[in-house]
Amino acid sequence: MTTNGASAIEALKEYNTQTHSVMLREDKILTDKKGNMRKKVKVAKLPIPYQQYINEIALVFLYGRPVKWSQLSDGTDAVFDKFQDVLKRTRFDSKIRECKRIAGCETESAMLFRVFKDDKTGEPDVQIRVLAKSKGDDIYTRFDQYENLISVAWGYRVKEKDNKVVEHFDIFTPESIYRCTHGSLGWDVQEEQNLIGKIPVILFQQEKEWHGVEALIEREEHIASRTADTNDYFADPVAVFDADAIKNLPEKDAVGKSLYVKSGQKTTEAMHYVTWDSAPESKKDEIEWLQNQILTNSFTPHITLDTLKSLSTLSAKALRTVMMLADIKAAKRKEKHDELLDRTASLVLAIIGNVLDVSLHAQCETASIGHEFQEPFGEDVSDDLKDIAQALDAGILSTETAVEMNPLVKDVTREMERLKAEQEERQQQQLSIFGDAAGAGAQSFTDGNEDEDDEEDDADGDGDEKKDDKKKTKSDK
Repeated sequence: MTTNGASAIEALKEYNTQTHSVMLREDKILTDKKGNMRKKVKVAKLPIPYQQYINEIALVFLYGRPVKWSQLSDGTDAVFDKFQDVLKRTRFDSKIRECKRIAGCETESAMLFRVFKDDKTGEPDVQIRVLAKSKGDDIYTRFDQYENLISVAWGYRVKEKDNKVVEHFDIFTPESIYRCTHGSLGWDVQEEQNLIGKIPVILFQQEKEWHGVEALIEREEHIASRTADTNDYFADPVAVFDADAIKNLPEKDAVGKSLYVKSGQKTTEAMHYVTWDSAPESKKDEIEWLQNQILTNSFTPHITLDTLKSLSTLSAKALRTVMMLADIKAAKRKEKHDELLDRTASLVLAIIGNVLDVSLHAQCETASIGHEFQEPFGEDVSDDLKDIAQALDAGILSTETAVEMNPLVKDVTREMERLKAEQEERQQQQLSIFGDAAGAGAQSFTDGNEDEDDEEDDADGDGDEKKDDKKKTKSDK
């Protein structure tokens, strides 16, 4: 088995600003004419935390938003619900971000899935622990010639009741787990069955996020520190005095300083100031060149307050173009993290089917779960929704497929159930409305026929009566 502990320690020294090489600059010693030390002058030590900035930007563009999981198999809804519940209870999103951050600064980290029996409920449960050199863990791995992981070992130390530190070493294989304890007479090894059936460790290995720009960062730190020393010496004006003209010199910390000159001596002739007009342009140009090379060669965009103001009005697609360097780096990391997430899904399914809920074992064997990385600044979904709506109206896309393609939908099955319920509700409303309208229309049609019959009766009888009334009225007149 091999370990990456030495590389992790060296990377941590570069990541921690207090252990940068510029911090080893020695203070300047001032001596008198006889060589005796008069005093010690501190020199500037200015470490620049480029490593932390580069690592955080890389983390945001890969896991800035949680991974989106999807169910790719049919008839496994119960397993998928349990899968999402396990990820939520174990705080998987925060744990994987922690692992990626540590791997970016230490070159190695791991997620250990521990299954145990809950003391309160008596039911099996699972939790995630992040392993790293900075947390006091030793990670050992063993691969075959085809780069298949054969076993993983975790070395750690435990303080017992009598403040005695005991060294432990757990070895995980698909079939067994070996619990090793270092005692006074050697190693005590206890073998137990691995109920999960898989190695319960997700291993993160990569180079440092600032790999390739270490010398550039160190150079800028030394230039900045020496420039600060130069500023201390020459940035403030220096007074030049005529020793014959000046009678006394004030103390450096005196209040209300004054100079006494000989009579007849002009002050402007007795003293004047020497000032440093500007720093060398070559040093300024070199610092700017170093900053540009450090960020460009580490595929890190230069984000400042000024750039944030200009980016606030850009769309997600425009932001992706501006942050192209970080997007390229994230795409490179996804080549490896795609495999890690696939193995995570397989491991969680094995934990569910073999430990947490054995009744779902058959579904776990047939279940298929996919994943998708999300954009760190969100996606501009307006164009996608417009295209989906046009395809649905044109009849070349089914409703279920449109729901699956909708980026705003998190649970496709539940959304289809909601759409079906809303459609049935609308049909019931339309049926009730149009049913009453049909009845009212029939009633009005009947009333209209009765009115027509009355008019026909009046036409036969009332018409003559009206004529007789008119004759009577005329005769009366």
